[in-house]
Amino acid sequence: MDIWKYPLIALAGYLLGSMSVSILLSRLALGGDVRSKGSGNAGATNMARVYGWGMGFVTLGCDMLKAVLACLLGKLLLQDLGLALGGICCMVGHCFPVFHKFKGGKGISVGAALGLMIDWKVFVGIIAVFLIVAVLSKKVSLGSVSACLAITVLSVVFGVGTPKIVLAAFAMCLAIFQHRGNIRRLLDGTEPDFKAAKKNKAPSGESREDPNDTNNNDN
Repeated sequence: MDIWKYPLIALAGYLLGSMSVSILLSRLALGGDVRSKGSGNAGATNMARVYGWGMGFVTLGCDMLKAVLACLLGKLLLQDLGLALGGICCMVGHCFPVFHKFKGGKGISVGAALGLMIDWKVFVGIIAVFLIVAVLSKKVSLGSVSACLAITVLSVVFGVGTPKIVLAAFAMCLAIFQHRGNIRRLLDGTEPDFKAAKKNKAPSGESREDPNDTNNNDN
């Protein structure tokens, strides 16, 4: 009986997802909690906004790695079904981390890693969609939402199999839900353009954002 494998994969995936790299890095190495700066979210985008591109890319890479590990563990134990379960639980943990009062990122960095685990062609497609839309619009949130929609469409187009399509659809729905505030501002025309910090460290206790800026693009 393999029934024990399901809770193991789910728990491991959730705990891996709950390890918020941006919060840990900002607290341990950068002298503050990234959630108290910028847009207030624990994501790679806000790390770049507050501490610079370097910290943003480190966060992105680590967030993707934890999703890859969760999926690989699941695949090792239950093939594609386990991969999908591990990926789903990792994304839930990333967005609602038990270690950080359930206040995490918006799922885009983890979603990118899930695209890679679904199929490399899906990954290339969603990255292309994100970059094209984000660069042309200068809005990370619009690029993120567009990539969310693309992951499910591309998974179906490339015929990846039912468990992976379910994973793609879940990732799309949760990430779009997490971006609901951005979507409202995009529709209202009040979503500001993204600007990264020019230095790697923001002043302690201070935000690099305009205090009136309600941007919330984080991943």
